[in-house]
Amino acid sequence: MHTFIDNVARHGNLYMSDMDEVAYCETLRERASRLLHCDSTQVAIVASASEILGQLPMLLRPRPQSTILAVSSDFPAITRPWLRLAAQKNHTVRFVDDQPTCDLTDTLLEAIDESVSVVAVSSVQYATGTVVDISRLRQATVQVSASLIVDATQAGAMRVDASEWDADAIVASGYKWLGGHGGVALAIMSPRLLEQIPPLPGWMGASVPFGFDATSVSLANDARRYTQSTMSYASVAGLVVAVEQLLALGEARIEAHARSLAAMLVSEVSKYGWHPFRNAADPAGSPHIISLGHPRESVQAVVERLRIHNIVCGTRWRTHSDLARPIQRPK
Repeated sequence: MHTFIDNVARHGNLYMSDMDEVAYCETLRERASRLLHCDSTQVAIVASASEILGQLPMLLRPRPQSTILAVSSDFPAITRPWLRLAAQKNHTVRFVDDQPTCDLTDTLLEAIDESVSVVAVSSVQYATGTVVDISRLRQATVQVSASLIVDATQAGAMRVDASEWDADAIVASGYKWLGGHGGVALAIMSPRLLEQIPPLPGWMGASVPFGFDATSVSLANDARRYTQSTMSYASVAGLVVAVEQLLALGEARIEAHARSLAAMLVSEVSKYGWHPFRNAADPAGSPHIISLGHPRESVQAVVERLRIHNIVCGTRWRTHSDLARPIQRPK
């Protein structure tokens, strides 16, 4: 990123041609398709995951008076577009709770019925580390003709197989587990969505972006149609390198290393009365997010003490009335 800023960005367009600008995204699309196990034609480069998530209600157009299924403690970017739709149209957003004594995948499957038109969920719950079996979820949504939206921002820490999942849309922020910086994200769009006109089309989604035809909507014939405009190319350059590092390390090695660290953490903190939201042996527990709780300790006070010792950590507070307890999320 420093190299890009020093050699290109600080000179404006002097050392960046139109072809160079298009090529930045094309390189990232190819690398991302390898990491996410999909065809590069399905990969859209966008400025943020929310940029795509916010358009999905308009793209998918759920059946009137139908139900959108979500998790109550999920990341708000996933649920808010559907809550807005429900407020404007005659839809219902039904929430299920992520409970440590239940398998969240089973809970979601039990909630899917003929009224459900959309299931929107994170593959790993950011607050608890709970893993959702997306393949099983997809089988259930197909049976009721429901769309499936997946936030896979955990890509980079765990395997994301877009081809196997076969979701309508999969999004991943570039600045978290993928190792990039803010200002760029990835979206895997299903063939169904590649045939549609984006609700918020931009100039860069054209078949020839620098053709600058203001009199038509000439869109690219693949996921490039969802790229809106100029974005943080320094972040694009950084994410290319980050994804290349992940590919070189191998997703199996990364996950195995994270699981060994998780087991060590849970074993040691248990001596002090801290317990994970999900047991380390629970197959629904992720290797890289360990959510800890204590029956008596003040989480915030402990976090402050840890920070004094240069241990990077933070808290996540769940505000749902049934889940109002602090969750510590080591980073």
